[in-house]
Amino acid sequence: MKTVVKDTFWNRYKKLVKTRMLPYQWKVLNDDIDIRIEKERNDASIPSEKSHAIENFKIAAGRTKGEHYGWVFQDSDVYKWLEAAAYTLKNYPDEELRKIADEVVDLIGEAQEESGYLNTYFTIMEPDHKYKRLGESHELYCAGHFIEAAVAYHEATVSCCSGLGGQKEVGSSKALEIAIKLADHIDASFGPEEGKIHGCDGHEEVEIALMRLYHLTGCDRYMKLAEFFLLQRGKDPDFFRRQFREDTGKPAMGGLYNAPLTYFQIHAPILEQDTAEGHAVRLVYMCTALADVAASTGNKDLEAVCRKIWRNIADRRMFITGGIGSTVSGESFTLDYDLPNDTMYCETCASIGLIFFARQMLRLSAEGEFGDVMERALYNTALAGMALDGRHFFYVNPLEVVPEKSEKDPTKSHVKVVRPDWLGCACCPPNLARLIASVEDYVYLESGRDILVNLFIKSDMVRKYEDGEVEVKMEADYPRSGKMQIHVDNRTSQNVRIGVRIPGWADGANGKVYGGDGKRSDSECAVTADRGFWYVECSAGATDIELELDMNPKRWYANPLVSEDVDKVCIARGPQVYCAEGADNGDNLHLLMLPKSSALNYKWQDELLEGVGTIEAEGIRLSASENGGLYRCTKADSTKPAKIKLIPYYAWANRGPNEMRVWLREKE
Repeated sequence: MKTVVKDTFWNRYKKLVKTRMLPYQWKVLNDDIDIRIEKERNDASIPSEKSHAIENFKIAAGRTKGEHYGWVFQDSDVYKWLEAAAYTLKNYPDEELRKIADEVVDLIGEAQEESGYLNTYFTIMEPDHKYKRLGESHELYCAGHFIEAAVAYHEATVSCCSGLGGQKEVGSSKALEIAIKLADHIDASFGPEEGKIHGCDGHEEVEIALMRLYHLTGCDRYMKLAEFFLLQRGKDPDFFRRQFREDTGKPAMGGLYNAPLTYFQIHAPILEQDTAEGHAVRLVYMCTALADVAASTGNKDLEAVCRKIWRNIADRRMFITGGIGSTVSGESFTLDYDLPNDTMYCETCASIGLIFFARQMLRLSAEGEFGDVMERALYNTALAGMALDGRHFFYVNPLEVVPEKSEKDPTKSHVKVVRPDWLGCACCPPNLARLIASVEDYVYLESGRDILVNLFIKSDMVRKYEDGEVEVKMEADYPRSGKMQIHVDNRTSQNVRIGVRIPGWADGANGKVYGGDGKRSDSECAVTADRGFWYVECSAGATDIELELDMNPKRWYANPLVSEDVDKVCIARGPQVYCAEGADNGDNLHLLMLPKSSALNYKWQDELLEGVGTIEAEGIRLSASENGGLYRCTKADSTKPAKIKLIPYYAWANRGPNEMRVWLREKE
């Protein structure tokens, strides 16, 4: 399946990756730019002097001398950058970027040991302690990110296919050769056989990568190894701590020795896990691989685990923005309905991982809910992780911010009010770059002979079948407009079904279907969805599908068990959650109230925040005064009219430090 994005909204972001994010991040990784690197929270142990990531590889390769600097997982910053570069080259061929990427691959190859082992920290600092501290070492995590980058780079520069983009450029397969050598080394080191390590990495990732390598090469060993790592979790709960006790090497990363078992998702055998526990990114990476293995093997036991954890996230542990992770402590899930707005974590990487998970769930089953969550996380928390200039980034994505509290309250030190230039733990910026650069991979999905339309992004797609090919062209200006036109050219001998997702947030959806002669074959109707998808049977020749979704702004309410949001309302339009920002509404946003009867007026503003739709309403502001003491016997209920202006959540924090709030008080 080959997809080309032609969407105004998303191509701005994709070009931003090419022209700003990749060049900027490349300078950061080379310590070749004068910026401030911030700690993601108040913690003196966080390395934030520089990135040093490329220099670590040069030292490991023997090109320079020195010691490793930065987090033990710093290699992954380079790998994610390389993966984003690969997707970018696939869409925008560029000789200079290709040359830099090839040089990175050469450097990585030089840093790889003869055995196939690849990790700059242990090669430089602890060569005799490889795989001996897996709870903290991130060795397999980093390996996974390189394998993912190598697969993407191979597909972008070596593989050939006909279709919309013609034939891809033929290039070096070196990245894939390094990845296969690394994967084979891991396979020789880990597994159920005697003499191998019966353990897994503290941070899931390699499982995703091994499945991608399996899909590319067809080699069953990689899928079996991914399945082994997954099923090993929780089988020996003392494994990490036992390694910590027995190894004589230096700690690679402090603070994890006494982390709860839930942090690593090893508190129970994986087939017995049914709730989202521990470090949020690790959990959704684990589930992404679980769903991929389940979809690829038909393993119903693994599918059942995926569904149970999915239900727990979607029904009880996900913020309305698509964020996950309720506490800074362990960057973790906590308990059902614990969704604080001002101390949450909602790491950018966690929402990206949730998008990965949702996509794999769609492979398991064509259920629109998975696309709904994917869309929610993509258009809100994921995009909020980057400033509109492509050069400033959030690690944490709050739903409520007061700048002075972030500055003076140590429990909110992780809640930034503007996006930093870079972060001491820089996992999120290159992760976001690789997601945006590959957004076309999330628009359509093969489901048997069916083609699913998951996201409404203007694009062209070609899918090959044994008896021909099907081309789909989608016209959309989404989410600005809810009108979509989908042209299907079926050049096969059999019918093909197109499944168009009907979002769960859409109160109404109307559709039309036209045959190849331009005549209406189905009268205009309210669309009926089957598990969230509207299926249209497309015979040989041309079929045109029109869909219109109700995009009027809507009020949303949290389950009353979410204590923080009782008597509050959130405004959304289509997939986009809206927020109030101090730049439009002044300080003390907690004093604003939105009457239930107020009309929600939508207006597009080209000149604001690179072009956004705003929502305005007549509101009320409580009067506040320091007079009368801190506590009083009478309720201070003096009010005055106030105009409330809301902007899309992803666009907040682009106008300097100011307050922000997603959930507003509602007045009956």
